[in-house]
Amino acid sequence: MLFQVENLTSGYGKIDVVRSLSLHVDEGERVGLFGPNGHGKTTLLRTVSGLIPAKSGLVVFRGEDITGADPHKIVEKGLIHVPQGNQLFPEMTVQENLTLGTFATRTDKGKASNFEKVFALFPRLKERLSQRAQTLSGGERQMLAIGVGLMGMPELLILDEPSVGLAPIIKEELARAIGEIADSGVTMIVVDQDVELLLGICERLYLIEKGSVSLETTDVSQVNQAEILEMYFGKVT
Repeated sequence: MLFQVENLTSGYGKIDVVRSLSLHVDEGERVGLFGPNGHGKTTLLRTVSGLIPAKSGLVVFRGEDITGADPHKIVEKGLIHVPQGNQLFPEMTVQENLTLGTFATRTDKGKASNFEKVFALFPRLKERLSQRAQTLSGGERQMLAIGVGLMGMPELLILDEPSVGLAPIIKEELARAIGEIADSGVTMIVVDQDVELLLGICERLYLIEKGSVSLETTDVSQVNQAEILEMYFGKVT
């Protein structure tokens, strides 16, 4: 088992957003997380990444307890979190943003090949190397955010809402790229509201509701998308 969360509780101040949540990811697996907004998915990822403290429970990566470790130390171990909203340095160029993704010492020997891998996935980034990130389209900024994550040579890559706000054709392009990343051997957790996208990428799904796992399934073909839409938006009468 590559990654495990055991009875994790976290939140903000006195409010618990994640409540005794447990899940796991095996080596080479693609796992999807979905559920209504405000139910703890992003808080879970921020806790796993060391951005907010856990109140109780464990986060274990490659058999090591990393609960509460500094974010840069977690990145150094190969756990890379690409947050929602393509949080880039807008005044810096594409090349400068990608280069920042290589700050971990574990990437020292692979910088050149990492650039080529990113450009193979997202050729448009190579065409826009000298452009500032703020001048890119929404889809290109998401490609760049994922590219920055890949520059860190992830052993576990976590993507938070990679398709949010994107046009269908760009979603398809991103889904293809994410599938290629997984096929290259990178273990992945993908969080997204687009369950159809997750069904096309992931081998196993977790439904997160009210801060806990309410469903785990390996038979993603059996997920009832109509029920999921009703859960998100209410029953249409």
